[in-house]
Amino acid sequence: MWLSNLPALAAGGVYTASQAPGRPQRAAWFSHESCSFVGARPRAATTVRFVFSVILVCQALGYAQPGPQPPCGKESVPPYPGLEDSPTVKFWSESDFGHDWRPPECTSWAQVGFSTLITTVARFRFAAGSEGLLRHMGAISELAGMRYWSTTHKQWQTLIVEARALTGFEPGQRREDFTPDEMKEGSILYFEQVDNLSGKAIYRMHIAEVSTDRLVFDVENVSTMRYLFLTLFHPGEMQSIYFLNRESESAWRYYSIVRTGKNANRLITRNESSAVNRAVAFYRYTVGIPTNQEPPAAR
Repeated sequence: MWLSNLPALAAGGVYTASQAPGRPQRAAWFSHESCSFVGARPRAATTVRFVFSVILVCQALGYAQPGPQPPCGKESVPPYPGLEDSPTVKFWSESDFGHDWRPPECTSWAQVGFSTLITTVARFRFAAGSEGLLRHMGAISELAGMRYWSTTHKQWQTLIVEARALTGFEPGQRREDFTPDEMKEGSILYFEQVDNLSGKAIYRMHIAEVSTDRLVFDVENVSTMRYLFLTLFHPGEMQSIYFLNRESESAWRYYSIVRTGKNANRLITRNESSAVNRAVAFYRYTVGIPTNQEPPAAR
């Protein structure tokens, strides 16, 4: 019988009511988003089967929630906030859609699942056009000094200690920053970065799309990332992808997904607030906001 309630649950909740002789009607609204009652609670004697049904529906809906959807011919999930609003940052959990989440096709990520998954969605102003964004993205050396709010130390800290462009995927092959002419659609570029937690690593940047109205690029580690003698990420376990779409002459849309593989070391992936602040730091850097601007996304 509870199956007939599924459409209402999917639409946002279930309205239930119970009434005893001579007593006013009591009503409750059940929210599938939080799996909780809002308002007066129905009488226990008449709702045992309903509560049991709710538990089953919560479990079913937990794996039916839509996952991240970048702007690839479909409406974005999460949706874009207003131009003057702060970015929408979401930390997704496995309970949202199961252990073996399959990335959207336009990410070109082959591996399923994750240990952390964060989306950052925003609108921002940028007057220099796509070439200005390309120049900014290619200025790898300027990543050094990026700041983020450490929820562990309760202060702003340097996230990227050093950064440099490379001629190839071998360490030590330093070169000048990449120019917009080098960042053509289909280009593969390499750079080295020293993170304050995961240390030195080499990354591959793939330029997926380039036009006057749309830029798409993805980044992943190609070397093993370690802290002291502890392996944190194997090659390909730290991935991010960025979609930048022009909305008007000076307004752009930003959508990013940052993922760590499901086999990544849990010692570094368990701090949700820290992961959110790191994702926001890259957003701020990309759109030209001071990375240590108050307030941080998460305290």
